[in-house]
Amino acid sequence: MFVGGSVISSVEFHGNMSLVIFMSGCPLTCRYCHNVELLDDTTEKSFEQIKEEIDSSADFLDAVVISGGEPLMQLDALIEIFTYVRQLGLKTKLDTSGIYPDRIKKLLDLKLLDFVSLDVKTTFSKYRKITGSNVGFQVKKSMELIHADENVRLEARTTYVPTLHTKKDIINLADELEADIYTIQQFRNKNVLDPALEKVEVPNPHDLEKLAREIKPYFKGQVKVKSGEFGEQVIE
Repeated sequence: MFVGGSVISSVEFHGNMSLVIFMSGCPLTCRYCHNVELLDDTTEKSFEQIKEEIDSSADFLDAVVISGGEPLMQLDALIEIFTYVRQLGLKTKLDTSGIYPDRIKKLLDLKLLDFVSLDVKTTFSKYRKITGSNVGFQVKKSMELIHADENVRLEARTTYVPTLHTKKDIINLADELEADIYTIQQFRNKNVLDPALEKVEVPNPHDLEKLAREIKPYFKGQVKVKSGEFGEQVIE
């Protein structure tokens, strides 16, 4: 399997100390992608190596998070890892773009997921502008599948880029979402796929908080803002 690295984190799965494994490869070309180094990384690790890494930290872990890149490109590896994590009694979380709804359904059918963070790039009809691919319908289908599973919590999250999104885009998207949590993430202009975005000003966290308050009437779940300055804020 292609793995770009791993970290121990207390913030990637709220309330849980987690081993986060970053799977390499992604078919999308999101202009603001900040994990550019993972797109074409061909570093390989065996399942035994991953297993040893989990075992070495298991005593103080609550969960294992698989992120990327796009982890669902390596479905068999995901199933192997999450099955082992389940055997250890740990929780599981998947970070995904949601472009493979059939593969998500497979994981749901196997009951291998506790939490999913779904990167919803923009309103479903405008995906090509952000990702280079017209995959909004697939993402919406993934969202509906996950949200329908009462045993899995779903966070939808959008990275707000001032030159790519309007406030109206975010409000319209909030009205379309079916999730437990919606998180607006602060765009960071370092190490992005499109060099032109390095000149775009990082959104002020107070402006993001104001936007989050504006969308609350349109979204039934919990609304959050995530920024470099203040971390994760729940909007009351």
